[in-house]
Amino acid sequence: MLRFKKFLSLISLLGMATLAHANEGATHGISAKAEILFHVGPLPVTNSMVTSWFVAIVLVLAIRLAVKTPKLIPSRGQAVVEILVDGILNLIKPIVGNKAYKAAFPLLIALFVFILIQNWSGLIPGVGTIYKINSEGGWSELVRPGNADMNGTIALAISAMVVWLYLIFRYAGPKAIFIDIFGNKADKRETPAAIYYPLFLIFFAVGLLEIISIGFRPVSLSFRLFGNVFGGENLIHAMSGMQRWGLPVPFYFLEVLIGFVQAFVFTLLVSVYIGLICNHGDEHHEDHAVSH
Repeated sequence: MLRFKKFLSLISLLGMATLAHANEGATHGISAKAEILFHVGPLPVTNSMVTSWFVAIVLVLAIRLAVKTPKLIPSRGQAVVEILVDGILNLIKPIVGNKAYKAAFPLLIALFVFILIQNWSGLIPGVGTIYKINSEGGWSELVRPGNADMNGTIALAISAMVVWLYLIFRYAGPKAIFIDIFGNKADKRETPAAIYYPLFLIFFAVGLLEIISIGFRPVSLSFRLFGNVFGGENLIHAMSGMQRWGLPVPFYFLEVLIGFVQAFVFTLLVSVYIGLICNHGDEHHEDHAVSH
């Protein structure tokens, strides 16, 4: 009986913490910085990292349980996974190109599914609404969506760009990359020499700008994803602080849509980055086939 009373007291304290900080969040919003929960040696472990690990483990277990041993006549779980795989494969193949789509597929489907579930994890009861008292005497989130932390989105963007770099060197090659960035795009047969050769300087200058643009791709990918997810978290907190029942419901549906769109946009942009260089050979091959 005593243990049961202690359990009820803990639940009541947890509820009071959630309600108090929800009301405070309506005015101040949530912190842009993830809360450090503990340290593993010198490395800090934040609330967003724990959520990311939990989502990754759940995804692996869920897919393993859904597929189990693949069968010729698929089960419902296997059918769902196959539909997802086929859908993303058919989407990226014409964008990435025939040469690189098989190698790029594991990266792209992993990005889409992981980012999607991470975005939606903020809608799970308790994520973003359970708090603890921090060292400064204020309230801090105990559980936080992984993509509501800038560190998480930057890690995703850098990982995607590292694999992008490997794919373009593996399936396009240094020569094709150099020509794509700095090469003269004009047709020598249709352009007068007085115009064609000076264009080399212009396209070289454009290539330098392209290098700067490529360098900013991880920034744009990470900031876009973080801004939308973090903004959504603040919106849900503000609406919950104003009215805990009823008012936040439409915004939950909005966050479901935004979570899907952001996962789709992130994956599609990485696909386009790969296809911009790796897909040129396919286009030239198709043009040659049509001409003959």
